[in-house]
Amino acid sequence: MKKSVWLLLLFLFGCAGKPKAPAITASLTDNNSAIKLSGIDEAITGEIARDSTAGIWEKLLPVYKMPKDTDLKNYQPVQPGRYKVKAGSVVFTPDTPFVKGQLYFMRYYHFEGSSIWDYIKGKKRLGEAGYSDLLIAL
Repeated sequence: MKKSVWLLLLFLFGCAGKPKAPAITASLTDNNSAIKLSGIDEAITGEIARDSTAGIWEKLLPVYKMPKDTDLKNYQPVQPGRYKVKAGSVVFTPDTPFVKGQLYFMRYYHFEGSSIWDYIKGKKRLGEAGYSDLLIAL
């Protein structure tokens, strides 16, 4: 009897311990001239910052202008700019200044919990990673 109670407790605690995804936030910084993305693991941002691939940040954390018809937001061109890692956060400064009153969004892709086996087994496909759109209002 005792053995089965211990196994049940071990099972329950093992299933309940799934870590939550970090809270990712986007905010304006540098007198509303840049967007700061906080909450990403510093080890990840440091590793990506060392990557010399051109446009890597633009592919991982693209910034877009929100169109008036939000059904068209997936067809917007990426806002060009510079990305910089500052104190564990990623700061995006656009090539052209943000327009006051314009709504922007930063697309944050969820790669957590994925492994190469998810792609090999067909559970996930490249380019189909889930994402969240973090809104930035000026």
